[in-house]
Amino acid sequence: MTAEPARIVPIVERARAARNAGTGPVGIIDIGSNSVRLVVYQGRSRVPVTMFNEKVMAGLGRGLAANGSLGKGAMDTAVSALARFRALSDSMQLDSLRVVATAAVREANNADIFIARVRAECGLDIETISGADEARGAALGVISGIPMADGVVGDLGGGSLELVRVHGGQTHQQISLPIGALRLEAVRRTKSRALAPFIRKALDRVGWADEGKGLPFYMVGGSWRALAQLHMHLHDHPLPIVHHYEMPASAPASLVRTLSHIAPAQLKLVPNLSTSRLPSLPGAAMLLAAVVKRLGCSSVIASGFGLREGLLYDQLTPDEQALDPLVTAARSEGARQGRFPEHGDMLFDWIDGLFGNDETEALRRIRLTACLLSDIAWRAHPDFRAERGVDAALHGNWVSITAAERAMLAAALHFCFGGSPTAPVLEILARLAPEAELLRARHWGLALRLGQRLAGGTASALEDSRLLRQDGAILLALRNPALAGDAVQRRLKTLGSVLGLEARVVAG
Repeated sequence: MTAEPARIVPIVERARAARNAGTGPVGIIDIGSNSVRLVVYQGRSRVPVTMFNEKVMAGLGRGLAANGSLGKGAMDTAVSALARFRALSDSMQLDSLRVVATAAVREANNADIFIARVRAECGLDIETISGADEARGAALGVISGIPMADGVVGDLGGGSLELVRVHGGQTHQQISLPIGALRLEAVRRTKSRALAPFIRKALDRVGWADEGKGLPFYMVGGSWRALAQLHMHLHDHPLPIVHHYEMPASAPASLVRTLSHIAPAQLKLVPNLSTSRLPSLPGAAMLLAAVVKRLGCSSVIASGFGLREGLLYDQLTPDEQALDPLVTAARSEGARQGRFPEHGDMLFDWIDGLFGNDETEALRRIRLTACLLSDIAWRAHPDFRAERGVDAALHGNWVSITAAERAMLAAALHFCFGGSPTAPVLEILARLAPEAELLRARHWGLALRLGQRLAGGTASALEDSRLLRQDGAILLALRNPALAGDAVQRRLKTLGSVLGLEARVVAG
């Protein structure tokens, strides 16, 4: 007699259960000048988790430069994509589906025909958002993923460029310019020498350009993210994550020169660089260089979050918006994969007496993140737990964290899970963060390793002990001396040796 196979729960039932729990999936269809995209998120939360993401390169904006109209072929492609997206959305039992259109539909003289077709053939009502709302949405997306952003956000779409001053978690001055990637490409193909004057004339409309002087420029949009990927490739950057990747202010001008002589075949070898973006790169690079120069920006930072994430962020309560997205995501991941959900916060407090006096707030949040993730590898084979920790830190879908901070987090988890001080991966981390910061992270990891062994996952063992620095020594104060077994003593000694301090157990 054969065993009954395990029942696979269909996505419809999972979605229905989630909806009944108040956390159902939500979808956004973004009808842009270049692409039409459906993104489904697990629910409305501070850190949106993507369940499904699909785009179709419809090129709705290509006809605007020529005659101000959406081309029939582009409309046919877009309607076909939207029909599929509607069917998928129905199958997924979404809590909500928002359909937004940007510059191409906003400016086309035959937009009403397209909107009517979509309503009739797909059963979808399109919300055409203004340039101001598009700018604000993109800026809120950056704020969602980089809460401390202080500079100018630029969102380059196929049909327009939105510029917004951001500071203190709020949007300020903003402008929408009709100078998208498709328009740049059209001008460049028609008369390449006309491109620079075309860009200069558009940027002359930015009356508040001085607001960006000496501050970062946060770039949003597929063409600009492709430039970041190209820059990473050219400079052999060891971490292939675009979000929060930072380039010097001189980089865009350098990319303009590179793209003027690099062969298309070479560009196709760049990892993760979509071939559909290749034609737009020269114009996008020239525009980026001009914007950074016009604003006087200090650096260029890529954002993986944009309009869609901004629309979700705008629906959160002020208290939800105020949450730290990195810490929130790490706490959720620690609870999902760890054995003891509350243990991370307890470990943070437990080792605070050793590190808390000389840390900035930025360092404390990375240490807290390490603590929250300090038990995620327990299911892995012991020989690969350190590797699991490093992979989670470096390649996890985190936001609001720089490459250097990822390296610190990776170092902390590497040593927390028993990684070797001569492991080859540490050479990669050394290319991302200063030696002193990696050493600090090693100290965190060894302290966490001690705390995990001492407590065995129990709250009482941590509550009945303290780890502190006093009179040039590390003291492990225990109310119950029986907890100071050989393994605990060895880990305490290792921590003291790396810190260059005497380490001992005392009654307490």
